[in-house]
Amino acid sequence: MEYIFSLEFIYLIASITYIVGLKMLGHPETARRGNLIAAAGMTIAIFGTLFLYQGEVSTKIYVLIAIAIVIGTIVGWLIAKKVDMTKMPELVSLFNGMGGASAALIGLIEFHHNVGNPLHIATIVAGMVIGSVSFAGSMIALGKLNGTFKKPIRLPKYNLLNNLVLIGIIVFGVFITMSGTSSQLFLYLLFFSALAYGILLVIPIGGADMPVVISLLNSFTGLAAAFAGFLYGNMVMLTGGILVGSAGTILTFAMCTAMNRSLSNVIFGAFGSSGGDDAEGHEITGSITKASVSDVAILMNYSQRVIIVPGYGLAVAQAQHVIHELEQLLDSKGIDVKYAIHPVAGRMPGHMNVLLAETNVEYDKLAEMEDVNPEFASTDVVFVVGANDVVNPAAHNDPSSPIYGMPILEVENAKHIIVNKRSMKPGYAGIENELFYNQKTSMLFGDAKDVLTKLVSELKSM
Repeated sequence: MEYIFSLEFIYLIASITYIVGLKMLGHPETARRGNLIAAAGMTIAIFGTLFLYQGEVSTKIYVLIAIAIVIGTIVGWLIAKKVDMTKMPELVSLFNGMGGASAALIGLIEFHHNVGNPLHIATIVAGMVIGSVSFAGSMIALGKLNGTFKKPIRLPKYNLLNNLVLIGIIVFGVFITMSGTSSQLFLYLLFFSALAYGILLVIPIGGADMPVVISLLNSFTGLAAAFAGFLYGNMVMLTGGILVGSAGTILTFAMCTAMNRSLSNVIFGAFGSSGGDDAEGHEITGSITKASVSDVAILMNYSQRVIIVPGYGLAVAQAQHVIHELEQLLDSKGIDVKYAIHPVAGRMPGHMNVLLAETNVEYDKLAEMEDVNPEFASTDVVFVVGANDVVNPAAHNDPSSPIYGMPILEVENAKHIIVNKRSMKPGYAGIENELFYNQKTSMLFGDAKDVLTKLVSELKSM
C-alpha cells in the first residue's frame, strides 16, 4: 500500500500518460482526449510532488506554491478560452517561451546551491542557456506573428555575428563550469548573452518561417526542462522534457520536409521574408478570369466531385462554420465533397484540422496531400479558400522560384479551379502564384466569410 502512494509510482503513472497523450495527439479524432490524459498526468505529478515529498517544506512555501498554481491556472484558462484559432500559433509561441523562461530561472536560482559540483553546474548552465535562448526567441517569434515585427531585421554579416556569439556563450559556459567560480556577475553575463543570442537567432527570419522556428524553440524548451529534471533527479520532469524535445525536433524536420527545405536554410536563408520585392522567379504573363458568386454556385451545383482547399485566409476570416455549411449543402445534393489539407496549412501543422474539427467536420473528409493529389485529375471543381503558396505550380515548374521543390497540392490538374482571395497580393513566399493565370482558374474576390455566405445562399435557391 505504501508503494502505491510512493512518489516514484506517481511519476511512473504520469510519464505513461505523457506518452499515451502524445501518441493520441497524432490524430484529430483522439487529440482532445490525448491532451486531457496528458494534462491529468501533469496534475497527478504536481500534487504528488507537493504532498508526497519527503523533505522539510515550510507552510509559507506551500502557500506561495498554492498562490502560483491558482494564478497560473486562471490566467492560462482565460487565455486559452478567449484566443482565436488564427492566434493559436502565437499562443503556442507564448506558452513555449514561458517554459523556456522557467528553465532559465531554475538555473539562476540553483547555481549558487551547487557551486563546487561540476556536473550539476554544467547541467544548470546548459539548461539556463537553452531556456534563455528559447524564451527570447519565442518572444521575437510572437512579435513577428502578431505583426509587431513586420519585416526581418538583417544585420551586416548576421550569420557570422550569430555564430561568434554562440561560440562565445559556449566558451564562457565551459569556463564557468570548469573554474568553479561563484561570481554572480559571470552568471548574469551568461544569462543576458543567451537572451541576446535568442533575439539574434530569430530576428532575421521571416514571418513565413515562424512555425518552423517555434517548433525548433519548442524542442529547446523540452531539452532545458530535461536538464532541470536531471538536476533535481525528477524522473517525470526528465521524461516530459525528453518527450517535448524529441517531438519538437521531429515536427521541425517534418515541416522542413513538407517545404522541401533544410533546417539550415530556414535559420540562415533569406526565404520567408514578409515582403516580396526581392523574391526571385520568372515573370508570369497572362490574364486572370474573374467569377461571380452565381457562376461558382452554378458550376458547383452541376458537379459530381468538389475538393475544398482551406488555407490561412479561411482562418483569418473565421469562415470555418460557413464552409462546413457549404460542404453539408453540397453533400445533400449528392456531390462528393472533401477537404485537401497541406502539411503546413494554417501556418502550423494540424492547425487547419483543428479549425475544421471545431465545426464538427467529419474526420474522414479531411484528406492529406499524398492521398488527395491523385484525385484532382478526376475532380470537377477545386475551391481554394485562402491558400496560396501551397497550391502554386511554380513549386514544380520554375527552378528559379524560392519554393521550387516544395510539395504542393496539385490543384492545377482539376477540371475547374475557383480561387477565393481578397486581392492578388502574394503569399508568404512573396511571389506571384502561377495558378491564378491558369486558363482553368477563375478568381472569386472578396472576404472568405462574406463570399461563402453568399455562395451558400445561391446554392440553396437552386
